[in-house]
Amino acid sequence: MSIGIIGTGNIGSAIARAMVRIGQDVTLANSRGAASLEALVYELGAKAKAGTVAEAAKADIVFVSVNWSKIPSALSGLGDWGGRIVVDTNNPIEAPTFRPFDLGGRTSSEVFSEFVPGAKVVKAFNHLQPQLLSGNARAEGGQRVLFLAGDDGASKGKVAQLMTKLGFHAIDLGSLAEGGRLTQFPGGPLPALNLVKFG
Repeated sequence: MSIGIIGTGNIGSAIARAMVRIGQDVTLANSRGAASLEALVYELGAKAKAGTVAEAAKADIVFVSVNWSKIPSALSGLGDWGGRIVVDTNNPIEAPTFRPFDLGGRTSSEVFSEFVPGAKVVKAFNHLQPQLLSGNARAEGGQRVLFLAGDDGASKGKVAQLMTKLGFHAIDLGSLAEGGRLTQFPGGPLPALNLVKFG
């Protein structure tokens, strides 16, 4: 399974660190180009490489971790995604002011899906702080919990398997419209909760 990560801020970098720790190859991309990723790729080692956004988008599972207002331009020109899995890790706020965006009552993942036509969108990896995503998922004696939501069961199953491989306990919250709302920040009740499953 190939992994692409579009966006290398705090969340994207944390996901990359978690992936390479389990021996997973990753292709990283951002709007500033491969040269801006040299330090991160060096830190991550041989399992990571820098590429273009188009190259990262060709992976079997693609994580998108981009500031909300920049998502349309970051994903423009990529065409139909052909059923590939896209993990929406984004929250509808703008750093560093944390100003929320008005989505007209829809969840951010429902809006996000419009930018990735033909993709199987799974909402995940957005509710924990970056250091918890990249750290040891079993550090507290159990399995740290990660939530996911989506409208395609098979795609959610593959993301859940990846979460398990990373050491997390995956909890399926249902559809993008329902489950996505629970983990969305701001507004949802689950963001920033560091839950651990024991036993």
